[in-house]
Amino acid sequence: MTKPKIAVIVGSIRPTRFGDKPAKWIADHAAARGDIDVEIVDLKDYPLPLFDAAASDFWMPTPNEVAAKWQAKLSEFDGYIFVTAEYNRSVPGALKNAIDWAYKPFIKKASAFVAYGSVGGARAVEHLRNIMVELQSVPVRHAIHIGGSDFMPIMMGQQSWDDAKGKFDMFVPELLDNLVWWTNATKTAREADASKDATKAA
Repeated sequence: MTKPKIAVIVGSIRPTRFGDKPAKWIADHAAARGDIDVEIVDLKDYPLPLFDAAASDFWMPTPNEVAAKWQAKLSEFDGYIFVTAEYNRSVPGALKNAIDWAYKPFIKKASAFVAYGSVGGARAVEHLRNIMVELQSVPVRHAIHIGGSDFMPIMMGQQSWDDAKGKFDMFVPELLDNLVWWTNATKTAREADASKDATKAA
């Protein structure tokens, strides 16, 4: 089996966002393992319109060129780490919209979460887990939650992420171990299904 590929998705597009900092941090941790390939995927690079297709890509080809590129990029990966803020007790609108544009890439793949907000982005992650279940993804139990007491001083320029990130390092191995286990399990199962389909078609 080839080495699985994991996307770290930056789920906020605001110019003053915090999410790109923990995204690079978790990507560096993941890459250091050596058993997975990792790439940061930034929503800013995919200026998606509000979802307005007649149906999702599960049912029909996508008419929007940017959305098609977004789906193609997501399809390169075997698992995902979402780095999300909490906006009004849920995920950022840009992230939900991007997910609405891409159903098929997430099917039977694992997903994990790094979140930040006043309560560590916990409510956003709970919503995101349910969204991923609907997309037939496998969300792992473990997540990393960065509370407001940690990221607000960074946003206010009172300290840097480098000053704060060390306290979260202890939570990384368990999250990544679970993500990699489920990523490998689902990848093996998808490859077995593809082999069966090829045999039937032969």
